[in-house]
Amino acid sequence: MTIFTNARLIDPETQTDTLGWLRVEGDVIAESGTGTPPLGETVDCGGKCLAPGIVDLGVKVSEPGERHKESFASAGRAAAAGGVTTIVTRPDTLSAIDTPEVLEFVQRRAASDAIVKVKHLSALTKGREGREMVEIGFMRDAGAVAFTDCDHVIENTKALQRALTYAKSCGALVIGHPQDPGLSKGAAATSGKFAALRGLPAVSPMAERMGLDRDLALIEMTGVSYHFDQITTARALPALERAKQNGFDVTAGVSIHHLTLNELDVGDYRTFFKVKPPLRSEDDRLAMVEAVASGVIDVISSMHTPQDEESKRLPFEEAASGAVGLETLLPAALRLYHAGQLTLPELFRAMALNPAKRLGLASGRLSEGAPADLVLFDPDAPFVLDRFKLRSKSKNTPFDGARMQGIVKGTWVDGMRVFDG
Repeated sequence: MTIFTNARLIDPETQTDTLGWLRVEGDVIAESGTGTPPLGETVDCGGKCLAPGIVDLGVKVSEPGERHKESFASAGRAAAAGGVTTIVTRPDTLSAIDTPEVLEFVQRRAASDAIVKVKHLSALTKGREGREMVEIGFMRDAGAVAFTDCDHVIENTKALQRALTYAKSCGALVIGHPQDPGLSKGAAATSGKFAALRGLPAVSPMAERMGLDRDLALIEMTGVSYHFDQITTARALPALERAKQNGFDVTAGVSIHHLTLNELDVGDYRTFFKVKPPLRSEDDRLAMVEAVASGVIDVISSMHTPQDEESKRLPFEEAASGAVGLETLLPAALRLYHAGQLTLPELFRAMALNPAKRLGLASGRLSEGAPADLVLFDPDAPFVLDRFKLRSKSKNTPFDGARMQGIVKGTWVDGMRVFDG
């Protein structure tokens, strides 16, 4: 038994931020309260914040195929240091996670190497090629929590409709990337004055809206459970909101980079800021923050995408997209808290509770009987990020050298401490 005392309890279910205590029995939360705590072995939180561990939906661990970029061991260490207690891995590996055998391989590797919980997404089509669907029923039985081809948008609408219909019959969740693949092909920036002045190949935000509209029509046709991995532009929000009001089983996420950075951060062609979709305008960024606060966007994730130095040290339009984010997700999100735009319970609703609920996981809560997956952090502690101190194998973060606030003091998975800050 462990009792966390003198803690600011951040509860995303009740949307409260209160000073109190929390008791852990074995691997579950037994009770919490205010006033005098019960007797037992204590962890004095010193008035710092105690919250459910983050559930990071859409993490790329580069096994199999590119272990030099990120392994389950290094991703687990980075996650624990960032307060992430469950990582949900993407299937865009080499080769893709599209058969029960490959899924079993990564499950075994994760179980032996990672110090945090790992759940796995499966590809929706074989090889993520958009033609032939995977064995959705078999993959679900093997442990896949959802199905996605990641940023490979399925262009064959008939093939996608068949896959969604089959997913619906199996009760499976599908995750899609809203983007018109023709318009967005080869784009490195969002169209506008900045991209034109920099001479960068650009894509209109309408490409996201068009991809969203197509997918919403298919969701209406099939009745499938669907999650949009990243909504990044204000033009997509009205259609998303209408779909929710019409009762579609649809949720949406946004990456922390699109919540805290904008297109101007690219500056002089800094490739660590090249992500997919490209960074948007400041108006779009503010609209995303407001959408998280209102609940139109449900999930905030890191979209952790490790890339080695060789793939980033190229001209901007040739450089690989993506940024690591397991360790920077929380301090970057706290920028929105310090700016007065989102409360801590709102942040953890989007980073812990909602992704757990969408995937049918019991974590993401401080309620009695929930797994004792916890993060203790000081939201006000300042630091300057040094990318070479990150625990990820790859160091491609846009926050290198940035002044940030929010240091993780401890992380617990099933009641066991896996990080001591």
